[in-house]
Amino acid sequence: EVQLVESGGGLVQPGGSLRLSCAVSGDTVSNYCMGWVRQAPGEEREAVEAVAGIDRDGDTVYADSVNGRFTISTDNVKNTLNLEMDNLSPEDTAMYYCAAHRCQSLVVVSAVRWYGDRGQGTQVTVSS
Repeated sequence: EVQLVESGGGLVQPGGSLRLSCAVSGDTVSNYCMGWVRQAPGEEREAVEAVAGIDRDGDTVYADSVNGRFTISTDNVKNTLNLEMDNLSPEDTAMYYCAAHRCQSLVVVSAVRWYGDRGQGTQVTVSS
């Protein structure tokens, strides 16, 4: 069973940047389609938003709300999933979860919402 542990969250001012990482253990990141979902304050866990995904071919997909600002990547040497977030706004404030699913390709980012393996999350707060 794969285990996922997120890190890198914190408090940042609007316009700032953060880099999230997800350490993968129990398997190798290259065996999975992976992604990031986020849950805004006060929303139900089921109302998470899929923000980015990457499949085993390295193809990436993004939500419209983050396209051009967020960059998802994997590091097969470190066995991690990463999310570089630039030009952050208060609307990006949320708990961010790493998610994984055994698949080959990922066509739409919304599919990441249904990935069964998730970490415990890391909090991102964007505020002045």
